[in-house]
Amino acid sequence: MAATPDLHSFAPINSIEHLMELISKYFPGLSEKQLNQFDMLKELYSSWNQRINVISRKDIEQLEMHHILHSLSIARIIRFEPDTQILDAGTGGGFPGIPLAIYFPDVNFTLVDSIGKKIKVVDEIILALGLENIETRKERIENLHEKYDFIVSRAFGQLSDLLRFSENLIRRDDINFLQNGILYLKGGKIEDELNRLGRPFHVYRLSNYFYEPWFETKKIVHIY
Repeated sequence: MAATPDLHSFAPINSIEHLMELISKYFPGLSEKQLNQFDMLKELYSSWNQRINVISRKDIEQLEMHHILHSLSIARIIRFEPDTQILDAGTGGGFPGIPLAIYFPDVNFTLVDSIGKKIKVVDEIILALGLENIETRKERIENLHEKYDFIVSRAFGQLSDLLRFSENLIRRDDINFLQNGILYLKGGKIEDELNRLGRPFHVYRLSNYFYEPWFETKKIVHIY
């Protein structure tokens, strides 16, 4: 698990700051290939979003923080071992799956969404980036039968549905530091809902890992 950084050592980010500076601030040591892939994301999403709306027109201006960095926050709490199998349930425009696949090139990702036009955009962006560790499926999660180490999601809908549909999809044998399960990106209050589910969980508050005020209410929930 990544150690909690000293947030006082970071300066706030200006809205005009480049994506690469934002990523390098929290994720140093990326290869030139990874940096180039991250650098391509803003142009690719801006271009495709004009044709197929997978990100709200308002939110596309906040792509770097609200989508890319938010997706990468999972890499602040776990470094997946090579050959880990990850399912991105309800991937939408490819989040958190695509940024995580760039960051973890030795990890295998399956990105699933039931809406075909979203998968089309995801496929085109994966092709443009040259990512070879992603499989996409136009499918509903309840129709899947494969086994995964982790299920990641940030826009699935009801958490209770995600748990119910994914109950038989999680592999029992652990190869990572964290126990296999669900890593769910969530904002606002969620503890009462989690307590009603009757499953063990741990909440990581992203304000412990990122300086920017936008992350103050954001969390990663690990359900296992």
